[in-house]
Amino acid sequence: MTKQKPVILVVDDEVEVLNAVLRDLRSKYGKKFRIVKAISGEEALEITHNYKKRGMNIALFVSDQRMPGIDGTEFLEQAIKLYPYSKRILLTAYADTQAAIQSINDINLDYYLVKPWDPPEQHLFPIVDDLLFDWEASNEIEYAGIRVVGYLWSSDCHVVKDFLARNLIPYQWLDIELDEKNEALAKTVVEDLNASPVIFFPDGDTLTKPSIPELAKKIGLKTEAKEPFYDLVVIGAGPAGLAAGVYGASEGLSTIVIEKEAPGGQAGTSSRIENYLGFPKGISGADLTRRAVAQVERLGAELMLTKEVMTITINDQYKIIKLSDGSELRSRAVLIATGVQVNEFNVPGIEELSGSGVYYGASLTEAVSYKDKDVFVLGGGNSAGQGAMFFSRYASKVHVVIRRSDLEQTMSKYLIDRLEAAENVDIVSQTEIIELKGDGKLEQLVLKSSQSGESSTVSASALFIFIGAKPNTKLVEEFIDCDGAGFIKTDNSIEKWTQKRPPYPFETKTPGIFAVGDVRSGSSKRVAAAVGEGAVSVQMIHRYLSTV
Repeated sequence: MTKQKPVILVVDDEVEVLNAVLRDLRSKYGKKFRIVKAISGEEALEITHNYKKRGMNIALFVSDQRMPGIDGTEFLEQAIKLYPYSKRILLTAYADTQAAIQSINDINLDYYLVKPWDPPEQHLFPIVDDLLFDWEASNEIEYAGIRVVGYLWSSDCHVVKDFLARNLIPYQWLDIELDEKNEALAKTVVEDLNASPVIFFPDGDTLTKPSIPELAKKIGLKTEAKEPFYDLVVIGAGPAGLAAGVYGASEGLSTIVIEKEAPGGQAGTSSRIENYLGFPKGISGADLTRRAVAQVERLGAELMLTKEVMTITINDQYKIIKLSDGSELRSRAVLIATGVQVNEFNVPGIEELSGSGVYYGASLTEAVSYKDKDVFVLGGGNSAGQGAMFFSRYASKVHVVIRRSDLEQTMSKYLIDRLEAAENVDIVSQTEIIELKGDGKLEQLVLKSSQSGESSTVSASALFIFIGAKPNTKLVEEFIDCDGAGFIKTDNSIEKWTQKRPPYPFETKTPGIFAVGDVRSGSSKRVAAAVGEGAVSVQMIHRYLSTV
């Protein structure tokens, strides 16, 4: 049976405009998508209901705003109840742009397009390309074929799920405890179910409790460098490192970005970045990462994953980078963009329960597992706020535990407003978590009030930890100076500079080794700032390379 094409549904009561949209969309997308028309909002809703009953996918709605009867906003509001993950474009006249902007908030509109859009190559196709790219990425999970079978409370299963998700690899999670069929499937490979996770691949292969490098190789991630020598080696693939990869490659430098875990850094785990320029409805960290990785690779930089930089040595003007598998790379310049990691939370019970109901950072892969349950978020920064809002979609209650009396000094106002407006989120202020309890999984937290000094024990299904961060600088300690908090000093803050020329912006005390992003002393610790630093640093690296 031939698989049906996903649908692009176009709605407009003006026949001339409708035909123009159909013509343009069919010319560009007709081979991959079925382009369907409707002459009114009512007809479009009837089609939408019919397609839902038939199990058909609608990738994109394109609707005019001004129509008799049901207008564009009303149609989309009803349509997304049936197809919540479909993309939405509203066609407007210039006079209707305010209604379109309001729709961004009311119905989570993806884009509004002011008529006319000629030429479509400039005003229509780039927008539709971007939205369909997003839709295909988020819906690929139904067809990818990778299945992970195991126990929800297994830390080994959590590591595998988190690695796949952060590397944007779709998979299906099958919990052994929820369905006998899942247990039977696992037993086709292993007798001892404690050996889970068992991973099933579309080609018939299986892996049992694999190492991360083993899993990365199987799913086709790039884990080897193509060349032995590069103009620029970037260590770390967060926003700063990926931006440097984009600009390094686009400006003619042979560039490789090395990442020991997954691209995106801490930003990649964010459920929603609301204040990143150019995305009026916000963008998830995963979406931003996916776009950046595609851009890095399209422009010719390499991205090498699951390899950790162990040491850097200097040989004349060259830097020798030794990797965790024993191999070496050489480069003319090195950019440190290793970012930060969440501080360890040292309380009784943390070691036994980590990965079994207790998670560092957002761990978005686990959120759906806590539907209708009580979860706790520890921390008062923006990451904690974003995580709490995401978990509130699933959990019956989200408790945000903070030491301070309020969030005013540590969290952006827009996040505070959202937390306060959410009915199932409460702020537990002036409180510490002093112990975790549970048998094989988290079951209880012991809380202590800093006001009264009294302790209390509460039930908890999950704890997500966001308690500040420390810089990742161990591998380059001998080449850098750090401030009191361990962040790398650069340019004007360097105390001992041995060259006749002044250090370039972002350059460390070692000529040719630069640092950007969250790991750098004095950086603003924001995604947009990290991207800017990564981009600008390439210009400074060009200046350095012209001197050697």
